[in-house]
Amino acid sequence: MIELIQVSHRYGDHPVLRDVSLSITERRVAVVGANGSGKSTFARLLNGLVIPDEGTVTVDGLDTRTDGKAVRRKVGFVFQDPDTQIVYPTVEEDIAFGLKNLKLDKAEIARRVAGVLDRYGLTEHRTRSAHLLSGGQKQLLAICSVLVMEPAYVVFDEPTTLLDLRNKRKIVEIVAGLPQTAIFISHDLDLLGGFDRVLVFDGGRVVADDCPGPAIARYIELMN
Repeated sequence: MIELIQVSHRYGDHPVLRDVSLSITERRVAVVGANGSGKSTFARLLNGLVIPDEGTVTVDGLDTRTDGKAVRRKVGFVFQDPDTQIVYPTVEEDIAFGLKNLKLDKAEIARRVAGVLDRYGLTEHRTRSAHLLSGGQKQLLAICSVLVMEPAYVVFDEPTTLLDLRNKRKIVEIVAGLPQTAIFISHDLDLLGGFDRVLVFDGGRVVADDCPGPAIARYIELMN
């Protein structure tokens, strides 16, 4: 379980989150809100990329303030722009990078890399230059580089923003099939119908927390 208790955060004098308290236990949680509503800061709080100014964020009892390294092993993070996440020259090298930091043996690294390449259709690209992939393939690579670490939770921060409709749907299908809990920040409302829960942020607060239909209706009302 991920739990936030009375969490507030600001950048300089500008508050971006105000007194947010909630628990995440569902497998598929979407987060929507206008630009500047606080949703991206919320996403980064979940794995300790951002530490709250007030309140606490815990992941399975681990506090992001004091147990950051352990939290980041539990919570994977997929960024909006995969180019910011791709580190190594080839596809297989990039996927293996995080595993080497875990000091796994070569056989285990090779097994995990081959498994994730096969599962997400990148096997034929394993030796290709990572930066020469298409936009959709790059986002798949970024997702694979997170999933190969076998986190318990995965945060997706607007992963479909730079993609065409076909690739957007593919990403959502991947998220739907994950065994992990997924927190999915998005502006693509038509992709969220299958989620268990939708959080709506406005002015740094959660103003709706419901199943997709009512929550998305509330968000659309706010935007009118």
